[in-house]
Amino acid sequence: MKCFSVSRGHRAFTLVELLIVIIIIAVLAAVVIPRFADSGLRSKEAALKADLNLLRGAITRFHSDTGLYPKKALELSLIRSNPPPVGVDENGDTQAVDPADWKGPYLHDVGKDPVSGKKFLYSITPPTVGQVRSSATGTASGGTLYSNW
Repeated sequence: MKCFSVSRGHRAFTLVELLIVIIIIAVLAAVVIPRFADSGLRSKEAALKADLNLLRGAITRFHSDTGLYPKKALELSLIRSNPPPVGVDENGDTQAVDPADWKGPYLHDVGKDPVSGKKFLYSITPPTVGQVRSSATGTASGGTLYSNW
């Protein structure tokens, strides 16, 4: 009968060493995972800020060119290859757009609010004529209300 014995030349990890490594990995995961858990929301919020800046810039260019605000936000996009027939002045009154003044389209696409997935809110009533804001409700990760963006 042959007996097998563990040679002293071969060394293996002990159970205590393996447990220590597992604990270290668990602590690192507990620190790192919460940091990346809300990264999807933060990227949507960054996209929302960029989209709002683009929309506001396009509205400003439309207003600079025509002296009016678009009646609908879609009138800024490639969907409209001709000038819109009417715009809105600062009082919310409808006025004819001079086709010679219109230099559009001003955006490729208006798109949707990345946080809510709905259309952006665009106002044509005083005192907020020509203002666009997020359609998302609630509070952003930075503590501000989306409605204030």
